[in-house]
Amino acid sequence: MTATGATWRNWGRTEQVRPLRVERPSSPEAVQRAVQSAAASGLRVKPVGSGHSFTGIAVAPGVQLDLTELSGVVDADVATGRVTLAAGTRLHQLPALLAPYGLALPNMGDIDRQTISGATSTGTHGTGLGFGGLATQIVAAKLVTGTGELITVSETERAELLPAVRLGLGALGVIVELTLQLAPRYVLHAVEKPEPLEQVLGEWMPRVQGADHFEFYWFPHTDTALTKTNTRLPGDAPRSPIGAVSRWIDDELLANGLYRGICALGRIAPSTTPFFARQVDKITGDRDFADFSPKVFVTNRTVRFREMEYAVPLAAVPDAFREVRALIERKGWRVSFPIEVRAAAADDNWLSTAHGRDSGYIAVHRYFREDQREYFTAVEDIMRAYQGRPHWGKMHTQTAETLREVYPRFDDFLAVRDQLDPERRFQNPYLERVLGGVRVTA
Repeated sequence: MTATGATWRNWGRTEQVRPLRVERPSSPEAVQRAVQSAAASGLRVKPVGSGHSFTGIAVAPGVQLDLTELSGVVDADVATGRVTLAAGTRLHQLPALLAPYGLALPNMGDIDRQTISGATSTGTHGTGLGFGGLATQIVAAKLVTGTGELITVSETERAELLPAVRLGLGALGVIVELTLQLAPRYVLHAVEKPEPLEQVLGEWMPRVQGADHFEFYWFPHTDTALTKTNTRLPGDAPRSPIGAVSRWIDDELLANGLYRGICALGRIAPSTTPFFARQVDKITGDRDFADFSPKVFVTNRTVRFREMEYAVPLAAVPDAFREVRALIERKGWRVSFPIEVRAAAADDNWLSTAHGRDSGYIAVHRYFREDQREYFTAVEDIMRAYQGRPHWGKMHTQTAETLREVYPRFDDFLAVRDQLDPERRFQNPYLERVLGGVRVTA
């Protein structure tokens, strides 16, 4: 199905484009035909998911592939815990899709609007040193290459490509199916509470090493960390979920409704931001409950923002964080959005932000109507001094030249790109910046 391209915008309103045309394939073969057709016309082609990346990674000036109709469970093996999903399946659809099999994602981030292929291709992750990012769960992938070939990469078929394909930035092909290694459905016991910031920083390593899932938020202009500690329990463990009214008050009225007003006011009158940050500190982040994992991992977020996140060596988190805090104080900035700190296990995916090292993640945000450039640029300088690696789907200014310095297998990835997309059919301005190597014939 082909349509004239309307203007596409991402969620954070940092990118927009009017594609020459939009196609909505409903099968792997239709994706294959779309890529072959684009090649015959000398056009570049890009798949688009939910638009939740803040970078231009999904921007499609030529042919945009909307994979919405490629959705759902393709195959499932309960005995092995492996499920094959169509690439356009949204993460928020997975609880219902996986419930009949008694399975769940081993880990999740706190947003579930992304497609499974978009989330894995950009390096989406949760928190917990026993778990890698979502891409580490991939055991097989089916994709259409730049030459229009439909190939399968798995542990037994072209296995040497798997560390590149799992987290491929959309540069190697259009993923049409992913097979994931899942976990038996489980319950999380969540303890969320405010704690002294300096105490949390001082205990960072034992806290993150001693919990299944640990993270904290810090609202600038306060001395408190809002900690979240999740403990994994069997799927038949007793649950004590948050009531519907309490959840609405906490997650909608306060976290979204009231907070939207605070952000808007802070933009007009920045001097009010520290006061309201202290008030938010007092009324949020103090809960104890247990529920199935998606209901604990995920938070509904409707206040638009822009985000930059860097992965640094795990032990460097407290020092890097303190430098960011000192920066905000020194500059006198009024920052209404919190800083989020998480962790993930080392993995062997070549372009993973956690490649070869246990990693801590420091994410900074600004309200989407504010100018984030000065803040993000200064924080980025700090992170780069710690050999930081930027999240591929979040804002940063790095290039192929600088990224090569922090990714030991960077050139190996480029060699796979040469093999699977020799004419750079999937290239766009973002990929040209972060990967280089212009070889498009169009």
